[in-house]
Amino acid sequence: FFFFFFVETEAEVATMVGKAKSSNEKQTKSITRSARAGLQFPVGRIHRHLKGHTSNKGRVGSTAAVYSAAILEYLTAEVLELAGNACNDLKAKRITPRHLQLAIRGDEELDSLIKATISGGGVIPCIHKNLLAKKGKSNKSQ
Repeated sequence: FFFFFFVETEAEVATMVGKAKSSNEKQTKSITRSARAGLQFPVGRIHRHLKGHTSNKGRVGSTAAVYSAAILEYLTAEVLELAGNACNDLKAKRITPRHLQLAIRGDEELDSLIKATISGGGVIPCIHKNLLAKKGKSNKSQ
């Protein structure tokens, strides 16, 4: 009781093996939503997280994720640029939490936006004007 199967064409062999059916069919390369929007931040991942945190049965508009990714990318670029400038001012080659702290607290808008404590950031150097010695009084006492 032996059954023999005879294959007539190469296309049938390719489909049995699991290869492409023919060379005429071209596969289109998928383009990510981040690439379409011209962003570096992952639009798909942000959309997934937005859907997971909504109470409306996970219904979130597709442009909400693109907009959120664009905002996050802009804020990240802004903080990194200011931290890089602080790093150059201190003649360092790496951005540390101290540089992030100086960058965020030095910018008025970012300071009002980011209220969190940065671990390892230290404090902003500030000497109150009443603690500074006045020039007129110090000359008379000496």
